[in-house]
Amino acid sequence: MSLSDSIAHSSGLPDLHPVVRRGAYVYPPGLRFNLPFYRFHRFFDPRNPILLFEHLRRFGRAAHYRILLNDVVLLNDPADIGEVLIDKAAFFGKDRTQKRMKILLGEGLITSDGETHDRGRRIAAPAFHRRRIERYATQIVDLAAGFRDQWQTGTELNIAAEMMRLALQITARTLFDTEVTPEIHEINDQVNTVMDLYHFLVTLPQAELLLDTPLPQMRRFQAAKKRLDAAVDGMVDARRSETDLNSRADLLSMLLATRDDQTGGDGRRLDSQQIRDQVLTMFLAGFETVANALAWTWLLLGQNPQAEALFHAELDAVLGGRLPTFEDIPRLEYTAMVLSESMRLYPPAWAMGREVLQDVSIGPYRLRKGTMVFFSQYLVHRDPKWFPDPERFCPERFTAAAKAGRPRFAYFPFGGGGRQCIGESFAWMEAVLALATIAQRWHVRPVAGQKIELQPKITLRAKNGIQAMVVPRD
Repeated sequence: MSLSDSIAHSSGLPDLHPVVRRGAYVYPPGLRFNLPFYRFHRFFDPRNPILLFEHLRRFGRAAHYRILLNDVVLLNDPADIGEVLIDKAAFFGKDRTQKRMKILLGEGLITSDGETHDRGRRIAAPAFHRRRIERYATQIVDLAAGFRDQWQTGTELNIAAEMMRLALQITARTLFDTEVTPEIHEINDQVNTVMDLYHFLVTLPQAELLLDTPLPQMRRFQAAKKRLDAAVDGMVDARRSETDLNSRADLLSMLLATRDDQTGGDGRRLDSQQIRDQVLTMFLAGFETVANALAWTWLLLGQNPQAEALFHAELDAVLGGRLPTFEDIPRLEYTAMVLSESMRLYPPAWAMGREVLQDVSIGPYRLRKGTMVFFSQYLVHRDPKWFPDPERFCPERFTAAAKAGRPRFAYFPFGGGGRQCIGESFAWMEAVLALATIAQRWHVRPVAGQKIELQPKITLRAKNGIQAMVVPRD
């Protein structure tokens, strides 16, 4: 009996096909039939691809399926993921889903490739230098402190929506050096409109060619995109008209002022279109990612009182009742472990993909040019091989010793390789400081009996939010 037959027999998976060999190409086991054949199965839900990925995980190290004429491979092994993201990164480019995001984000850092991506990253990098992001710490803490003071004892609220509101304030201040103005609300509203259309846009064949058609969804998208571009352009033009951009410390001013003078640069600044694309990318990445990470963290702390008690004990010992500062971050070790464990269970960036640009071998497989390769943080972070009892919330998984015992891509909430999130250090700082500031004063208690559903869009949201009661600490 072959290995694939053994897997099928032992796991009760009659739809498993064995290893696929097509001439020089070798694909892993996976679904026997083309994916549309399974449209009435439980795991087939275009609105929630995690269901499909969870089904495929049972096939082992990797799984293969086809969508019409396209080969798709899901990788679950950290070593194979490392080959794609680092060792053989030159063989891979953006997958079609990410390319489809260009409809919204243009040539921002998430969607661009090649020299366009490298140039944008060179220009944006100084804005995320350690000495720069230190300047934002006080602003973040002040906003979080003012935010926590608005809550009332015993109030029931949607903690996911509250974290979105806080993250919006922080993004407005650090990205634009402004309060939450009508323009910021307009950007947020239109981003949410586009997010609601996300699955339609990325799954519709040839969506780029249908943008000007009278389809209701396309008309909604075009109207939202027009308003979104106008709001961003207005803020960019107003800032560009200022004579001394270097006197400001926000990310927008730095993007406008910085030239591409680093090694390999051409000495030019970003043009208006490039600025808009980068601003939209930073808005979405900085706002959505941190807000969702905080929301899931409050849920998990509320469900795990022992971990919450250790977390509060650290805050009391390190801060002694004062507000946190940038210098406190290395001392808030358990707080960072709490956030790490939260992003293990509910990674805001829940999946990544690449397209094979030329024939390549990954592990024991040989993949043809054009194959789509996916890997899911949501799945890999729950692999019991690396995280025993994976559904349990356990911040101690992220002690230095525990982390050293795992391969690099057993945990990768911000991606990895040359395209790893440029704002990772900023996001960590924002999340740690906001969490510590609010938790000094409040317990967040999730309301019993509610059904928490995943909503995997560009980021991993709670579909209907998370209802919670806020209770003051004794």
